[in-house]
Amino acid sequence: MNDSPGWATPGSSPSDGDRQGTPAGRPGSDGGAQPPEQPAGGSKWSAEQPPPGQWSSPGATPPADAPPTPPAQPAAGWGTQPGAPYGGGPAYPGGPGQWGGVAAAKPGVIPLRPLGLGEILDGSVATMRTHWRSVVPITLVVATVIQVIGVLVQKFMLSDLPLSSEDMTAEEAIDSLGSTLAVSVVNQFIQVIGTIVVTAMLTMIFSRAVLGQHSSVSEAWRDARPQLLRLAGLTLLLALGIILLGAVLVLPGALAGNVGLAVVGFVAWLPLVIWLGIKFSLASPALMLEKSTVIKAFARSSKLVGGSWWRIFGITVLTSLIAFIVALMVVAPFQMIGLFAFGGGLDSLEDGSAQTAWGPLIFSGIGLIIAQTIIMPIQSGVTVLLYIDQRIRREGLDLELARAAGIENYGTTGG
Repeated sequence: MNDSPGWATPGSSPSDGDRQGTPAGRPGSDGGAQPPEQPAGGSKWSAEQPPPGQWSSPGATPPADAPPTPPAQPAAGWGTQPGAPYGGGPAYPGGPGQWGGVAAAKPGVIPLRPLGLGEILDGSVATMRTHWRSVVPITLVVATVIQVIGVLVQKFMLSDLPLSSEDMTAEEAIDSLGSTLAVSVVNQFIQVIGTIVVTAMLTMIFSRAVLGQHSSVSEAWRDARPQLLRLAGLTLLLALGIILLGAVLVLPGALAGNVGLAVVGFVAWLPLVIWLGIKFSLASPALMLEKSTVIKAFARSSKLVGGSWWRIFGITVLTSLIAFIVALMVVAPFQMIGLFAFGGGLDSLEDGSAQTAWGPLIFSGIGLIIAQTIIMPIQSGVTVLLYIDQRIRREGLDLELARAAGIENYGTTGG
């Protein structure tokens, strides 16, 4: 029995007749091949549906009575001609692409079939480029708020500390360490809050972009707002789990003063954190798009990632590496300008005054605002598209997406 949810456009509720779960007979389905049901109240499904048994998994041998497949046309890519399925059916929007024996539609930023690495990255960038009027204001405002608070906190919480560590007393060193940790905690807290808001709103924009639909900032906020508290709870629960693991594995050795035991605990803690991070990496889109609870979102992510952990790990690491390189290229010039033009140069680095000088702080903040405005949509987009890709591979979500995009007869071999 397949309990996978269907797909509903954000902000709408599926009708009583909408199918839930994997369409029967598609790759990833648990049941046998059955003709699709007609939704109640009429919909965009054609009244003429193919007889049972026409669906076949990619690479499967067609039955003896199946119509012969036309010769391949290399110039046309996946299908016989751009956007048209085998058998001469109506052209689907978005060009070529083959999945399960039919042309893969592309109503939005991705083709409705299993995605490759390049298509996931391209889909993220294409959404940011095509829907920039919605994406850029969200990330720009949130990044600006994060950096303004961060600059003010660092300026006023660290300004009274001794600049040189050589003349510090033990008490001053403890105070300096405590203030530095407090600044880091405050900055991380603001960063997490901003990331939650951005993730929630961008998830809605990306889900509509897959269907070729636009979403304004107000629409994204309206769709995301009901799940914000749950998304915050999910983030908090995951962070607490990581902290508790560290407390159990690393803290005993550190408190006992046993460096070797602390190192062993850290070596055991780090792989567990990475494994859990990837295992639950799809929980946020599952929570937002399936309108589920926190626990169900964790369970859905675990199910979708299962068997594809290394693939998702590789894509996540590559995306993080790209984000790091982009951030370095954007932020470094601003930091250099702030340091040498307004911060006293290398001498301010030696005496520690650069960390509280307005020039370096402001220019570094400007660079980080620009970098985060670029990076956050890419990272959020990759996560959402990985979630959609896994559901297409396991649950036949492409049919649900095609129906939501208004493509009739999608999944048939003929017109």
